[in-house]
Amino acid sequence: MSKVDLTRAEWRKSSYSSGNGQCVEVAFFNAAVAMRDSKNPTGPALAFTAGEFAAFVHGVRDGEFNQL
Repeated sequence: MSKVDLTRAEWRKSSYSSGNGQCVEVAFFNAAVAMRDSKNPTGPALAFTAGEFAAFVHGVRDGEFNQL
């Protein structure tokens, strides 16, 4: 994926966030979805295509990432 300009991003936290600072934020664009650590808003962000983000969300819902 090419670089995404995040300067005008409208970041949102999940409604499931508990407010303890352990959150990620997402910003939606026409061709991409970006994610960042809410504790470090000026730090790096990851950008995904809509399909990649949908696959990630599906994996989270299916428990694919529950192994600790």
